[in-house]
Amino acid sequence: MNLRNFCIIAHIDHGKSTLADRLLEYTSTVSKREMKEQLLDQMDLERERGITIKLQPVRMKYMSAHGTMIFNLIDTPGHVDFSYEVSRSLAAVEGAILLVDATQGIQAQTLANLYLALEQDIAIIPVLNKIDLPSARPDEVASEIMTLLGCRRDEILEVSGKTGQGVELLMQEICKRIPEPAQSKEPHLRALIFDSVYDEYRGVVAYVRLFGGTARRGSSVYYKGTGTKMDVIEVGYFKPHYSATDVIADGEIGYIVTGLKNISDARVGDTIISAEHLMTTALPGYKEAKPMVFAGFFSKDGDQTRELREAIEKLKLNDAALVFEPEHSPALGFGFRCGFLGLLHLEITQERLKREYGINLIVTVPSVAYRIRTLAEGASIIRSPSELPDVIESIEEPWVRADIITPEQSIGGIMKLLSERKGMYRNTEYLTTADAAVARRVIIHADIPLASILVDFYDILKSVSAGYASLNYELSDYRPATVAKLVISVAGDEVEALTSIVYRDQAYHIGRKIVESLKGLLTRQQFEIRIQASIGGKVIASDRIAPLRKDVTAKLYGGDVTRKQKLLEKQKKGKKRMRAGGHVDIPTEAYLSILKRS
Repeated sequence: MNLRNFCIIAHIDHGKSTLADRLLEYTSTVSKREMKEQLLDQMDLERERGITIKLQPVRMKYMSAHGTMIFNLIDTPGHVDFSYEVSRSLAAVEGAILLVDATQGIQAQTLANLYLALEQDIAIIPVLNKIDLPSARPDEVASEIMTLLGCRRDEILEVSGKTGQGVELLMQEICKRIPEPAQSKEPHLRALIFDSVYDEYRGVVAYVRLFGGTARRGSSVYYKGTGTKMDVIEVGYFKPHYSATDVIADGEIGYIVTGLKNISDARVGDTIISAEHLMTTALPGYKEAKPMVFAGFFSKDGDQTRELREAIEKLKLNDAALVFEPEHSPALGFGFRCGFLGLLHLEITQERLKREYGINLIVTVPSVAYRIRTLAEGASIIRSPSELPDVIESIEEPWVRADIITPEQSIGGIMKLLSERKGMYRNTEYLTTADAAVARRVIIHADIPLASILVDFYDILKSVSAGYASLNYELSDYRPATVAKLVISVAGDEVEALTSIVYRDQAYHIGRKIVESLKGLLTRQQFEIRIQASIGGKVIASDRIAPLRKDVTAKLYGGDVTRKQKLLEKQKKGKKRMRAGGHVDIPTEAYLSILKRS
């Protein structure tokens, strides 16, 4: 079988989508008229930010010396928040192109994605990208790859995704180094769902890799995990748009449409089997994605709660790492407590709900999941500050194991940052040898509370390392914490969306910063706005926004001074009445901007 299934894995901004563009051009999969930059990045949001958010498969034909080859490529994201997309892609292929920027070298997510690939035991082709740039350091970066993989220098390919240099040789090496799919011993259909999307007209479109049998249009299939039986309406390949065909064979990657409308019946990681052979064993799925960050999503207009639920369910189908459960807030009404892999994941989800479904959101301050113990109820997990009881026996917070790759000269600044964020240093590894022509690069291994890296840690890390450091982390364990609930009040009303759990020794600093941020964000009203931060009923930081004031004495001309005093007193009483019944509307943009409190 002249078939090769592979994906491209790399750190963010190392040129995955650009290299995919060149592969599409060289194989004439897309005509020159239809070609555009980052073709596989389908969302406007991906193009605007210059990042890949969703994995995207594509099928290509390559005319090699050994005949016509079929390439099934999956373009993957590079940011740590979307690593679950990468793990699912790797389960559907036999090989991976490990792409490394020749100007930046190995980064943290390069390592993380490599470890994911090694766990799957697939073939890895190391490739240096951007070798056309004047600042490229191919030999130095190649030595880092050799140290990491234990490979030879001649096994590392050099390409330029921008100019196309070296792409022809890369395609030849894909044919040689990546094995063809092994023929399955299972004669009946077994298709692993590695992704899915919701189409308004066709229903659920399942992206599948076949590990046995064939999928045919008109046949009956059975979703093993959910027990749903459906008839196949359409099967096909990605070129890169949907291209219908009659059958998908064993070892191939394609899509299956069954007209399924119930979103929860098509789970990512489930196995589709033939309805005539229900005894067929299911394929091993994926590890469940563990959400790191939790935030409440509420519709600004209370009547959009049903639309919000439908929108989140559809996003859940497109984003398997998103988890959610219903939540009720006395102040904000009905909404959902959503779990994310990181702050960027949260921000992208919020933006997609707004753009794709037209829902105006109120997003509560993101928090992590704490493990608490009370005398009455024992141990439990809380995901929202509002769930924190007044009396607790103990509280534990999640810690992560962080890998920071940085030049040697930045070690001091990073150590100081780790100390400030309550981190614990473990050890240091050197990526390059002592006789390297440039400054040596190191991997700093450390343990740090997840709450400490949630907001602005990455920005400060880039600052102290002059932009060279990169970060990857994974959940480690739970450890005791000294924290308290910080309550923010505006004009006498508690703003539940801004309530957060903070370290007690940092409470004043954080409270003061939030109060100052709100003072700059809120517009003046006809009445005085008092902004307060408090812990346990004790105000620790406060400020005020002076009211707009009309000069009521401007119309006076002569007369006794008591006339002026009378008007001012009347104005004061009106302001007092207004303050008692006044309500301040906090703009949606304020919630995430307040997080940038550094």
